[in-house]
Amino acid sequence: MTEFATRVENVSISGIREVFEAAGDEAINLGIGQPDFPTPAHARRAAVEAIESGQTDAYTSNKGIPQLREAIAAKYDRDYGIEVDPGNTIATSGGSEALHLALEAHVDPNQEVIFPDPGFVSYDALTRIAGGTPKPVSLRDDLTLDPAAVEDAITEETAVFIVNSPANPTGAVQSEADMREFARIADEHDVLCISDEVYEHIVFEGEHHSPLKFAETDNVVVVSACSKTYSMTGWRLGWLVGSGDRIDRMLRVHQYAQACASAPAQFAAEAALTGPQEPVAEMVGAFEERRDVVVDGLEDAGLEVPTPSGAFYAMPKVPEGWCDEVLDRGVVAVPGEAFGSNGEGYARLSYATGMEELKAALEIIDSATAAVR
Repeated sequence: MTEFATRVENVSISGIREVFEAAGDEAINLGIGQPDFPTPAHARRAAVEAIESGQTDAYTSNKGIPQLREAIAAKYDRDYGIEVDPGNTIATSGGSEALHLALEAHVDPNQEVIFPDPGFVSYDALTRIAGGTPKPVSLRDDLTLDPAAVEDAITEETAVFIVNSPANPTGAVQSEADMREFARIADEHDVLCISDEVYEHIVFEGEHHSPLKFAETDNVVVVSACSKTYSMTGWRLGWLVGSGDRIDRMLRVHQYAQACASAPAQFAAEAALTGPQEPVAEMVGAFEERRDVVVDGLEDAGLEVPTPSGAFYAMPKVPEGWCDEVLDRGVVAVPGEAFGSNGEGYARLSYATGMEELKAALEIIDSATAAVR
């Protein structure tokens, strides 16, 4: 009998999904990272019009339709003053595929990939699937990633380090000074920096900065998506930005694994990027209001929680047994260890749900916290 590949045996089902399966149907779900807002109407309409006019019946270019790649390039100029050649972008099936392509194209067996711990669950798993060696790095007390810790972790075997800001699961936003340092590290050590910027527009304090703006070499690749900014998680539309050589190598993986991103989603994404941005501002304003309510509620329950500056997650320190207790009482929260060994003693809560549900969950959390202390 053919045995299973080691790269698959070395990964398991996400701990986030395990929590979902243990929850009852009536549970208040603070575990899922999915905005509860509709996709903007103009983006949906663009997909419908493209379908009805027959523009989505065939494969698109492997990289994506030209007008979407032009919209992606224009977005970086408009938002950050970064000049991007539309030819140096690839439309992907969500940010998840973009991250997978970046690692597959740059990591040889046993090469190291440095990433934050706690950090997004895919960093460890996709590193293993690429045959690489995960090298998690602990965070500062405010849950940001310290450039000095990344630089100290680099060895001759390091291929990649990953930066994520605003971050999942912590909600932390890296400073401009940090991003300049990450760019310097990539340049000086000739190591690729993958910058995961999927939550780039969901920022409450400060500003989003990309190491792409500060790098003097081509050692930065950016991963982003429409998923969170435009509440388009189900559309599965992300992208990569990098130098021509790096895009060429990532495209080689993409064209055989995926061929092209969904055509209807590409037309929707173009409309989202080029159309009215008011829905984004409204959503971010709502998330900030919810953030304040959640942080206050957690602190009132006696929990210590760094105030998140972006995304839509809070990561409080919790007593032993806390996640099980709140789950038993009907609230889904993800144990911190699902995001790495340094996440032990924390829990991740998503406030991408309605205010009334959040308030009800916080009442349950207050009583559950008292019960486990």
